[in-house]
Amino acid sequence: QLVESGGGLVQPGGSLRLSCAASGGTLDYYAIGWFRQAPGKEREGVSCIHSSDGSTYYADSVKGRFTISRDNAKNTAYLQMNSLKAEDTAVYSCTAYRGRANVNSMCTYILRDYWGQGTQVTVSS
Repeated sequence: QLVESGGGLVQPGGSLRLSCAASGGTLDYYAIGWFRQAPGKEREGVSCIHSSDGSTYYADSVKGRFTISRDNAKNTAYLQMNSLKAEDTAVYSCTAYRGRANVNSMCTYILRDYWGQGTQVTVSS
């Protein structure tokens, strides 16, 4: 089971750190992805990180502003979001994927074995 936390209301230019915690199993062998869906829009792959080699993917819209990381000892992954914009407003969900595809494919095609329920991020003044 994946559980996200850390969402909330923040002003434009602000920061949030989302967490994705796993219970009942280990994330060690899973790539982790963060996806978001805004009202009326398709789900978008925001960022993904490989299980072991450190490779990452970022959507063009968040490059230079968001950072994905993981702490396998804590069985948790993170998404640090800086310089937030109104267009970042969405429900953010984390996923875990143990297949052979690389992180680019994982994020592009929304590959996953497990989903979290999501956390709302609202960027507004």
